[in-house]
Amino acid sequence: MPYDFRKWRVAKIAVIGAGQIGPDIALHFARSLARYDVRINVIDISAAALEAARQKVEAKIQKSLDQGALKPEAAARIRKALQFSLDYEAIRGAQIVVEAATENVAVKDAIFRRVETLTDDDCLFLSNSSHLQPERIFGNIHRQARCLVAHYFFPAEVNPVVEIVSGVNTDPALANLLQEFYESIGKIPIRVKSAYGYAIDPIFEGLCQTAVQCLEQGLGDEKQIDEAAVRALGLGVGPFTALNLTGGNPITAHGLDELGREISPWFRTPARLHEKNNDKTPWNTAGRGEKVSLDAQQETRLTDVFRGAYFALAGLIVDSEIVTPDDLNMACESALVIQPPLTLMNRLGMERAYALVAAFCAENPEFSLPRSLERARAAGSWTPRDILVKRRGSVLVITIRRPKVMNALNLEVLGQIREALEAARNDPGIRAVVLTAFGIKSFVSGADLRMIASLKTPEEGTRNSRDFQTALNYIADYPKPTVCALNGFAFGGGSELAMACTARIARKGLPIVFGQPEVNLGFIPGAGGTQRLPRLIGVEKAAEILRTGRPVGLQEALDIGYLDREAVSDDLTDEAAALALDLTEGRRRPKILPRTPLNGQGVPHPLDIGHLSKKIDEILVKSIYQGATLPLADGLELESALFGECLRTDDMKIGLENFKTNGTKTAAAFLHH
Repeated sequence: MPYDFRKWRVAKIAVIGAGQIGPDIALHFARSLARYDVRINVIDISAAALEAARQKVEAKIQKSLDQGALKPEAAARIRKALQFSLDYEAIRGAQIVVEAATENVAVKDAIFRRVETLTDDDCLFLSNSSHLQPERIFGNIHRQARCLVAHYFFPAEVNPVVEIVSGVNTDPALANLLQEFYESIGKIPIRVKSAYGYAIDPIFEGLCQTAVQCLEQGLGDEKQIDEAAVRALGLGVGPFTALNLTGGNPITAHGLDELGREISPWFRTPARLHEKNNDKTPWNTAGRGEKVSLDAQQETRLTDVFRGAYFALAGLIVDSEIVTPDDLNMACESALVIQPPLTLMNRLGMERAYALVAAFCAENPEFSLPRSLERARAAGSWTPRDILVKRRGSVLVITIRRPKVMNALNLEVLGQIREALEAARNDPGIRAVVLTAFGIKSFVSGADLRMIASLKTPEEGTRNSRDFQTALNYIADYPKPTVCALNGFAFGGGSELAMACTARIARKGLPIVFGQPEVNLGFIPGAGGTQRLPRLIGVEKAAEILRTGRPVGLQEALDIGYLDREAVSDDLTDEAAALALDLTEGRRRPKILPRTPLNGQGVPHPLDIGHLSKKIDEILVKSIYQGATLPLADGLELESALFGECLRTDDMKIGLENFKTNGTKTAAAFLHH
């Protein structure tokens, strides 16, 4: 049963190169596609490398098993799908070949010329180069229309970002198909025009260069510079630690010199990096849990240097126009585990960001002040968007894309959705709307809890709830059908957003469809959940789901009427668009939520809520049952007032602090007041 995607049948993938990243690429393919019996062959000319790759992959599979992230039957399928071979003949029959060999044009050229003799005309050739332009890699290949770079980031089976780089002869339709294919298996592909280093590595390597230069200038030792970079930029690990973890000294040293020739004369390999590359010793970084001290003056200086360099590098890439600003902002955050550059500049204020870059450029005269930064300063801010907007025929498709927070909602995202809907409202070419999100796990994981935690008073809580409801009411009242395509689970605000749409369709086989887990965190839904869910599925069923905070699976969601359909194919967006047009043209009647009081709503049934807060349950019951006696508009106003009341309780503070400290696996110790 091969993986069929948009009439493209994938039964076999070959990964050439068993070194640093090839095994991880193969493991991601296997984890995504083993259930379709897709075979993943890893090929290398070194038996020792192949054995090391096999052991590396097995260790990662076993770790996932031990942590409960992988079930035994899934692990067995993955192991069966993965095969390791010294024989290039194992490539025959592959629909995709990914080269993950050393960063050397001659080596890559030799590999692909050999691969071309072993594959069919419809095979797709991908190079996991980190720097080289497709034109240089595939210059001697006959089928250049089917050749692209697919640049993964470390570690490839976990890091979601893949840069897709077309060459001048690449078939644009094939590049689009590849992008959608990667999306379907859980990656975050971004399209980048052909340029040395692409979009993200110049920023990473530029920050590494900055770190080494700070070391050479005596601004701190490796540990202090790493720590300062982490604090300044919100990095997961500092530059020196990243170089140690990835074995990145050789490729960074080579890349910086090439970037200096190809992109900007500022890029150059510092002498200390050459030394480390030659003596092959790691940088002296802090151990796990080790505290690193910085004096205030030192931290301020290093913070300014790193932020100035980061913002300048981001501006350089935006100026190049090889990638959209939105993609750059999102990919930096997801690939490099760093604060997104445009968002961070906005947070600091454009005048402050501009001053930092101007100071950096003054100290580094080879670096020109980015024109895009000048424009953003004049405008007062950057305008990065967390949504993608595309037309699919006469259907507008809006995709929420906040992968770092599992597409969590805030008012900025809802504002962007409203702007897109307003632009399409009077467009006769747009007949319906599909609202979906990025990835395969989460549609929307809920409201952004950082925003919820920032609320301090009942009045702030009530205003926040009203603002969310206003945004969702606009969707509920939209004159054209809106279909929510649930690519993953919809929790909290995500479920409330889905209920504001005309209809809901879920990805085929989606295990968990929705839930309102707010009670686990010590508050009630505030974006319409206590009013729309009873009107959609009935008061008693809604009350049980709301009061327990339990998740609801696919079949139950269909049975109780929350879902209109389960997709029958792997192309959820296409099926959602078809459903939207059916609603537009009257082939399917929408389920209209009553706006009048509900009849026979009854009284609360006894319900065991376990450890959950009795005080919050009391507020929630009032919102559900009293709200059912009111018109929808009045019920929503009641919900907002009662959401604000939650901020008077100790249990909301306890629930949010418990989540911040322990996540979702530890139950909060509510005091019931």
